[in-house]
Amino acid sequence: MHPLHLRTSGTSLLLAFDAGEAEIVHWGADLGDSIPDLSLLRSPIPHSALDVPVVAGLLPQASSGWLGRAGLRGHRANDDGVPGFAFSPALRVVAAEQSEDGRGARIVQSDAEAGLEVVSELVLHEGGLLEISHELTNAGAGAYHLDELGVVVPVPAQAAELLDLTGRWCRENHPQRRPIQQGTWVRSGRHGRTGHDSSLLVAAGTPGFANRSGRVWAVHFAWSGNHEQYLDSLADGRRMLGATELLGSGEVVLAPGESYRTPILYAAYSDRGIDGVTDAFYHWFRARPNHVGTTSGRQRPVVLNTWEAVYFDHRLEPLLELAESGAELGVERFVLDDGWFRGRRDDHAGLGDWYVDESLWPEGLTPLIERVNGLGMEFGLWVEPEMVNLDSDVARAHPDWIVGPAAKSHKDGGRLPLEWRHQHILDLVNPDAWQYIYERLDALLTENNIAYLKWDQNRDITEHGHTGRPSVHEQTLAYYRLLDALRAAHPGVEIESCASGGARVDLGVLQRTDRVWASDCNDALERQTIQRWTQAVLPPELVGSHVGPTHSHTTGRIHDITFRAITALFGHFGMEWDIRQASDRDRAVLGRTIRLYKQHRGLLHSGVRVNADLAEPNLKLHGVVAQDGSEALFAAVVHGTLATETPGRVGLPGLDPERVYRIEAVMPTSEDLPRTVEGDAASPFVQISPPAWLAHGTTASGRFLSEVGLALPVLQPEHALLLRATTVG
Repeated sequence: MHPLHLRTSGTSLLLAFDAGEAEIVHWGADLGDSIPDLSLLRSPIPHSALDVPVVAGLLPQASSGWLGRAGLRGHRANDDGVPGFAFSPALRVVAAEQSEDGRGARIVQSDAEAGLEVVSELVLHEGGLLEISHELTNAGAGAYHLDELGVVVPVPAQAAELLDLTGRWCRENHPQRRPIQQGTWVRSGRHGRTGHDSSLLVAAGTPGFANRSGRVWAVHFAWSGNHEQYLDSLADGRRMLGATELLGSGEVVLAPGESYRTPILYAAYSDRGIDGVTDAFYHWFRARPNHVGTTSGRQRPVVLNTWEAVYFDHRLEPLLELAESGAELGVERFVLDDGWFRGRRDDHAGLGDWYVDESLWPEGLTPLIERVNGLGMEFGLWVEPEMVNLDSDVARAHPDWIVGPAAKSHKDGGRLPLEWRHQHILDLVNPDAWQYIYERLDALLTENNIAYLKWDQNRDITEHGHTGRPSVHEQTLAYYRLLDALRAAHPGVEIESCASGGARVDLGVLQRTDRVWASDCNDALERQTIQRWTQAVLPPELVGSHVGPTHSHTTGRIHDITFRAITALFGHFGMEWDIRQASDRDRAVLGRTIRLYKQHRGLLHSGVRVNADLAEPNLKLHGVVAQDGSEALFAAVVHGTLATETPGRVGLPGLDPERVYRIEAVMPTSEDLPRTVEGDAASPFVQISPPAWLAHGTTASGRFLSEVGLALPVLQPEHALLLRATTVG
């Protein structure tokens, strides 16, 4: 069988067929038009080894001599009901075809004796993002118990370092690195959702790979339930980077003719460091027909969320005042957060009772919605449909709808999982519970002019069971079906994926939602790292980024308004703060930032994200450059004290080397700064005199600005400088 060669945007994937098995023999740099005889890749046979070369298949198998993690694990019982048979399939290719555009492939592999068939689909999208998934069908006579079906891609030996992301509540998506050594490295997520510590990106790269340099092979697993991500490094030098859904005992049992489809593994190769990987993901996102942002014509509105302004204190008059205060600043979407439904005075009660609380809202939400709309703003609403408090009408009426490890409800003596934020999980696998939630949300959206749902999920699913059997898999699919059904019934409503912050951020949920809440932490210093690494995969128009109060309630830090505003600007901009209480200066800076956001959101939400490689760990520079190179915005950010007296010259990456740019400081300027007792501007700069260009700007070529750089002023720690580059002539 002839090899299949998929190629686009500087990337090639080469599929070979040796010994009847499909194998990715190359994924990486473009190979050009000519492919030689692939026998030159056949491995030698060492001493103390199998007598034939080992094939690292599209699904690695012990039957082909693979000694690492198998791609497929499962078994079936014999005629006497004894389990453990068909434990080692020998899948071999029965069909392989390439798509007409040359960028896709469909491979069918079968093992008639084991009664299994696997269809693998691969697509190399314009922009270079690779998509792989497998579908397993039980073609045998009895039930097949599936333990694991993984999706893997090979990475070459020159990939010597591994980078992944981890975190916790209010500290999501922080990077960690390690050398790749022999053995299997595994990251497991057993949260019943993606998880605060889940790695949005796993990247293997050449030694020292960085933002703008080095070769990188990176993957993302598009699944919102339990999962594992891993790198398998064998003694023969071969390495597999992959992921799999983490299934519970007996969770997926396929009857004859039934199928299981893996979540999609997305993969990107770059010879330009991590920024090149980011480009591939952004290109894919922005080409989607359902994408929101400048490229789709659906610009991202300025948001005001009420949570950190009023918390559970829901009274009409203060909320109207907040809406009017926001409208004066230029807010375009007003979101009413937790506390509007029956019995909800704190987080101990009410979840599951999705009816507007008549004691708080005797006329329903109509007076607030009409005023918000009259001020020229959309209205959004917070919901948490998958959760339930025991102190709720629905829990009292339907105890069997509450998830637990037992086959009977807690009212009948069944054990419940431990509580988390005083709440449990509603069993969406139960069709009656699913239908109840769908009908309540459908009614809310039908009866009210709601343009946006902030869809939260504030706990892990630690012991998810349906009728006594593990069911995270089915709960995740039921959640997806619920989103799909509501989107079909209300196509104009946008939905945010929030899960106590960034605990459900993945491309599975983003196929059905319009943005994510990257973290419950609005501390600008924490947000700098959270947003940088969230946006390594997700374009900024999909990442909610809000200006929080002066005093952060999650960290206790106090930051100047300019630092908070510049940080929030590089995302889907909003505010989560009682802006009625903001000082005149803070409101003036907020108003100017909102005008800057509206002026530049076309650039921010369509441009190329760039991240400079700097030697000083406490100095960061990131930005967005227009696709045609005509303009750019950069933020120079000081995270802590610097080792040197001045930052020195810093290059501005991504600019067109042949163009001349005017560079100017946009924020803070003297009008943004606080005043001393004497009335002078209290500068955030720690210097006797500033760089010569700072007051009035300067001009230079993109090549000069990239290679030689710009002398930065000496900023205080936890401050930022916003720069704008525009072409001259």
